[in-house]
Amino acid sequence: MPYGSYPQTPLGSSTTLAHPGGEEVLHTLHQDQGKRLTRPPLTPLASSATLIHPDDLHAEKFHDIEALKSSKDSPATPTPTPADAAYAPTDGGFKAWSTVLGASLVAFSTFGFANGYGAFSDYYNDVYLTKFSPTLISMIGALQVFILYIFAGFSGALFDAIGPRYLIPFSGVIVVLSLFLLSFTQPQQIYQQFLCQSVLFSVGATFGFFPAIALMSHWFKLKMPYAVGCLISGSSLGGMLFPIMLNKLIPQIGFGWTIRVIAFITLFCYLVAILTIYPRRPTKPFPRITQLLDFQGFKDPCYIFLSLGCWFAVFAIWNPFFYVGLSAEMANPGSAINPYYLAILCATSIVGRVSPGLIAFRVGRFNLMWISTVLSAVLLFALWYTSFDQTNLIIFVVLYGIVAGPFFTLIPPCVASITPIEKVGARLGSMYAFMASACLAGTPIGGLFIRTQNEENFKHLILFTGLMALVGGGFLFAARMIMDRRVFAII
Repeated sequence: MPYGSYPQTPLGSSTTLAHPGGEEVLHTLHQDQGKRLTRPPLTPLASSATLIHPDDLHAEKFHDIEALKSSKDSPATPTPTPADAAYAPTDGGFKAWSTVLGASLVAFSTFGFANGYGAFSDYYNDVYLTKFSPTLISMIGALQVFILYIFAGFSGALFDAIGPRYLIPFSGVIVVLSLFLLSFTQPQQIYQQFLCQSVLFSVGATFGFFPAIALMSHWFKLKMPYAVGCLISGSSLGGMLFPIMLNKLIPQIGFGWTIRVIAFITLFCYLVAILTIYPRRPTKPFPRITQLLDFQGFKDPCYIFLSLGCWFAVFAIWNPFFYVGLSAEMANPGSAINPYYLAILCATSIVGRVSPGLIAFRVGRFNLMWISTVLSAVLLFALWYTSFDQTNLIIFVVLYGIVAGPFFTLIPPCVASITPIEKVGARLGSMYAFMASACLAGTPIGGLFIRTQNEENFKHLILFTGLMALVGGGFLFAARMIMDRRVFAII
């Protein structure tokens, strides 16, 4: 009988279970294990007693059993609460992109300054700290990055607790103060560089740079690699401009006033960042000290291999930034292009740091990360190791900047993809804190190879760097395979 031909049942009480004077209509036939279950007709609106039929209980039990069976095959996903939906990433909008702008300026002023340490190292070796060995001078930059990373866990937890509204201004005050103090340091007094440039600057920078990165996961999800790429490219821009400023301004106005010019630029960048950065999620209570480094992440095999891969990769990745200029000066003394290798490297790394946001969703975050790390090792062996000719070095720094750039960009998205959103700050901080020891050891150990600066010793440095990058790429590939064993899967 067609559906529309059934007689309408009037509204009534809980006892009205069938049409008055008519036969009970079989509404649904359900067969389970050869037995035929007959269900009553549509029940009219009534009291709560009519809302559950005895046969419905059997059906509910049947569906519950099926749900239990299917739960074994598919992981349970928590139902988002209305509060979670209200603070979900917007993946765009004025406030989101305004936050990217402010965070990029923070990255320019903090990690960009650290990226440009190679130019400081050349100046310190040649003019300002000539009484000290290249290894000890490289420790200034290594300790700078070490402190940046080791305090990342604390800054991440502090960001989760109080948000960016107070943390970014606090970072700006410390960073600008450290630069003004650096401008008053004296030649051949290396402890002053350690105190101002390595310690004070890095303590301030870590409370700006890492909260800026964590903010990207609050505002973006699908577009997070692109947003982080824009932020990290700000640090590349700093690594490009600060060395050029040092080379151009120091002969004209001296070291002290050059650093003060950088300090005023940094102050301006922080003021704009304070006005353009918007918080997205509510803060939460500050965790116990024992919870700052969220060691729960190390129970995840993927997180463990990702951490090991990043440790070995960052052990190697900074050596070209620190030593490519010295190798050029060794092989081609007096060349006009020698001071600009680091600037070229940082300029091309902008492409490498922004491009993951455009292609990561097609290739996969983990895929792009391990491939770029292995390619950077290949370039070390194929170009930097084979020749120190000026043309060859230019080709090397251009290509190395492009292929090494994704490593810096993809760490936060990869960590965020395997981490609950409320723990991103602390777990990302734990990752960087784990990498800190590699930053502290990598470039000074590299400097030990070139205590005597000649071509053979530089080749030893390059071999060491390339091997560490290959090991890192292997661990990153293992993390990717844990995510999905299909070789061509987009992960």
